[in-house]
Amino acid sequence: MSNNSRELVRRTLEFSAPDRIPRQIWLLPWAENKYPEELIQIKKQFPDDLVSAPALYTRPLRVQGERYTRGEYVDEWGCTFTNPQDGIIGIVHKPLVGDWQGLDTFEPPEDMLHVDIEGINRFCRETDQFVLAGHVVRPFERLQFIRTMEQALIDLMEQPSELFELLERMHTFYCKEIEVWARTDVDAIALMDDWGTQQAMLLHPDIFRQVFKPMYRDYVEIARRYGKYVFMHSDGYIMDIIPDLIEVGVDSLNAQIFCMGVEELGKRFKGKITVWGEIDRQHLLAHGTAAEIEAAVQSVWHHLYAPGGVIAQCEFGLEAHPDSIRAVFAAWDELSSYRGGDD
Repeated sequence: MSNNSRELVRRTLEFSAPDRIPRQIWLLPWAENKYPEELIQIKKQFPDDLVSAPALYTRPLRVQGERYTRGEYVDEWGCTFTNPQDGIIGIVHKPLVGDWQGLDTFEPPEDMLHVDIEGINRFCRETDQFVLAGHVVRPFERLQFIRTMEQALIDLMEQPSELFELLERMHTFYCKEIEVWARTDVDAIALMDDWGTQQAMLLHPDIFRQVFKPMYRDYVEIARRYGKYVFMHSDGYIMDIIPDLIEVGVDSLNAQIFCMGVEELGKRFKGKITVWGEIDRQHLLAHGTAAEIEAAVQSVWHHLYAPGGVIAQCEFGLEAHPDSIRAVFAAWDELSSYRGGDD
């Protein structure tokens, strides 16, 4: 078997006993600013097996400001984020479509469909890492950015006809965007919607199934036509919709597995979907001991490794300590020494 990173990840997704457990660190600029030297050493010692392609376009995008800088940032869609501090992303307080009359002038960012295909393909050729698309599709979160979170939740409860007009425009655009990226040489398409609070879904799962699950199914079907895997991220407690994500064909899920219960996840979903992290960033990465972190990693391996089906991912973000990040990947490498984590 090959130690090529791309092949490691593919074998992991196919539950085909990879030589070792592939790894990936997620970085917030906060960590890069606070621990630059430590980060260099961590990335040298534990290089990523997965990477995102650069978001290269042949037309300029209509962004203003910096995404991770204090102040206001306007994204590609025209949504305005207010950020209280450097190193993290802000929150939308001013709706892009404040009343439904605003639909008359609302347009998705067509410039994002003009991807530099040759530049992205060149990036893919020059790495043996598994490459994720350099964009994310996020219909639920995009609705919140356009309407604000509070109004979007009201919209989804009241379900006026204008809501479905807006969602249809967004979905049509996202289908086009996925197809553009799926025509490149990336290995996987990326979805991202935060569906959970600490203990429950933000909305009843039936609303997800009625409104958003058909969208996700369309996205997966487009990716499959081009031979791509589908990765997804969602924060919070999302246990109720994981069977739906498996059903529509999501290959790999990044989620806060510790707030749902690693053992319960293993009982229900081991061998059915690849768990793309994560180790608890709310408590362990900020305050945990090396022994506690090692025990957490072993718990994930014990309950979810199939063989394959686990990617060693964690987030180096707000309040995390570099020693904790090292402990995570050292523990995974130790498990990999046991025939790729196979027990």
